[in-house]
Amino acid sequence: MSERRVSPVMTWTFAVLMLALAATCVWLGTWQLQRLGEKEALVAAVDARLDADPVPVPPAEQWAELDLEALNFQPVSLTGAFRYNQTVTVFTSLANARGPADGPGYWVVTPFLLAEGGTVFVNRGFVPQDYQEAAVTDGQGEDGQVTISGLLRPAEAAGMMTPGPNTSDRIEWVRDPQRLAEMVDPALAPFAPFYVDLPAGPAGELPQGGETVVEFPNNHLGYAYTWYGFAIVAVVMLAFWLARQRASGSG
Repeated sequence: MSERRVSPVMTWTFAVLMLALAATCVWLGTWQLQRLGEKEALVAAVDARLDADPVPVPPAEQWAELDLEALNFQPVSLTGAFRYNQTVTVFTSLANARGPADGPGYWVVTPFLLAEGGTVFVNRGFVPQDYQEAAVTDGQGEDGQVTISGLLRPAEAAGMMTPGPNTSDRIEWVRDPQRLAEMVDPALAPFAPFYVDLPAGPAGELPQGGETVVEFPNNHLGYAYTWYGFAIVAVVMLAFWLARQRASGSG
């Protein structure tokens, strides 16, 4: 019994589909290489930014139009006063800590009322979970005017599974100024759409500053190789299939 031959229309259709698949994979691989270049440029820009001198924090009248990604990790200086009695804690689990404290705990985030108006939430650092209550009830420090510096950070995005705030214990789950603003005195408005991470203080001091994670996932080269590999596989499969059809047609 002879092998059933595939019609020319089906042959051409299959060939076109496989070639289109290969072309799509090549395009995706090239796109990943472009993303790799963009990511490497971003890392270089952030590295240079981290070593720069602090610049004055953007004033409130500019907040609505800021490009926060372009300012991510920018050292800034702020002059104003902490409002310690409005402190909010943000749950986290600190790994690879630079200081002695790590594991489950909280970021201690305190509103900082700028001298020229407006409020910036300042992440003063990490405390272990046993210190959470003390962090929100201890109105340590004077409310007098000071000048501080730290790294400007865009808001953290809440996910679909992120819980709502625990207002009774003053606990939040993301460092999102919009959410944090709902837990403090509204008279402090307007609130900046970013927050500021403080640097490390004296060894062993809590809150433990200087724990900013500067990390950019970069798997683009691996993804590019994967897409190019799929393109090669598609072409090889097509070549074998066409060779088999030719052999069966001449047999």
